[in-house]
Amino acid sequence: MSDMPRWYIVQTYSGFETSVKEDLERRIESMGMQNLIHRVVLPEETYQEKKADGTLKEKVRKMFPGYVFVEMIITDESWHVIRNTPKVTGFLGSSGNRTKPVPIPTEEINQILLKVGIIEKPRFKYDIGEKVEIVTGPFAGQTGEVISFDNDKETCVINIEMFGRGTPTEFSFSNIKER
Repeated sequence: MSDMPRWYIVQTYSGFETSVKEDLERRIESMGMQNLIHRVVLPEETYQEKKADGTLKEKVRKMFPGYVFVEMIITDESWHVIRNTPKVTGFLGSSGNRTKPVPIPTEEINQILLKVGIIEKPRFKYDIGEKVEIVTGPFAGQTGEVISFDNDKETCVINIEMFGRGTPTEFSFSNIKER
């Protein structure tokens, strides 16, 4: 079993997502499962609805009706706690017969968590002109100077020395560290 927590989708009876989330949080606490079941999230979004008199009313809707997202380490015990919570019908990606569910790919869950504000997009933490070190890839171990960065694409351009001259090269934020 992996000891890294992953995200899983728990199916619920439609309309009972909030009560399942609350029940799960209570069960995790009362059964001392915090080390295995880390977070229970019910992604919601706020929107404006125009009422008959023309005024706008702010409303909240569930982004994924019938589902609750759980960050957990899958063991027989943690699986059992989730599976036997009232109004839970099972895990998405599990074929039944006590088979373990398939975790959500990291890129997919991160998009959802970003959208609901649970995580923030990484911001570039170095200044233009600052010296940084490349930590992965073919240029690992080289140092260079930050020329520019793009927080949306999570990329930066570093001026590294190649063949005796500075060469601007694009890297992902995760490929560099402070020198």
